[in-house]
Amino acid sequence: MSNVPALTARRVIRALKRAGFVEDRQKGSHVVMFHPNTHARTVIPVHGGKTLKKPLLRAIIADTGLSVEEFLELV
Repeated sequence: MSNVPALTARRVIRALKRAGFVEDRQKGSHVVMFHPNTHARTVIPVHGGKTLKKPLLRAIIADTGLSVEEFLELV
């Protein structure tokens, strides 16, 4: 299992868009990303350029159905 780097929410969103995810909606500072083919859904907190904690980033990656290695290729 690869080590995940510290990433901002905007970089995570950009990587998920490369994987085919679209921004479904936003409520406050949380963006909901949705993949139209796999119906995978995940919520990404966007808090002013702060980096996401590693456990949260791993949970987001798990929600998407991607492996850590697949996700890191998109970043």
